[in-house]
Amino acid sequence: MKIIDKKSFFPVVCVVYTCLSVGKIVLETAMGVEFGNYQQNLIFMLLLSVLATLVLSQHYRLNRLPLALVILLQYAVLIGAVMLLTWMISFFDEMHPDGYRDMFWSFTIPYVIGAVIYYVSLFLEIKKANRLLQDMKKEGK
Repeated sequence: MKIIDKKSFFPVVCVVYTCLSVGKIVLETAMGVEFGNYQQNLIFMLLLSVLATLVLSQHYRLNRLPLALVILLQYAVLIGAVMLLTWMISFFDEMHPDGYRDMFWSFTIPYVIGAVIYYVSLFLEIKKANRLLQDMKKEGK
């Protein structure tokens, strides 16, 4: 039995890479290396990735609403969280004059790409499940 196969290879690589990156940051911080912008950016990206994945995964709770509205609500919650986090960080670190605009685009572009991939994959899974149900109904008759 294989633990890592074709389907799980890329997710395993991503998890290992994330663990190594975060481990490196924690180790450097513990060793007294200055916690700079590089480390902040990586931790912030991890936080936003977790937040975006969490919000996307909750789409089924809003299944009574039209899909377009669900997608817009998810994006509004996330971009609001990004701007709030950016605002909170501005109290601890100097903010570039274009910081909010840069954060908007730095989050929006990857999020839109990820959301499209997620919802297309979801649509394909639903289509596959419906096809299997139809096949089971035909066999039962």
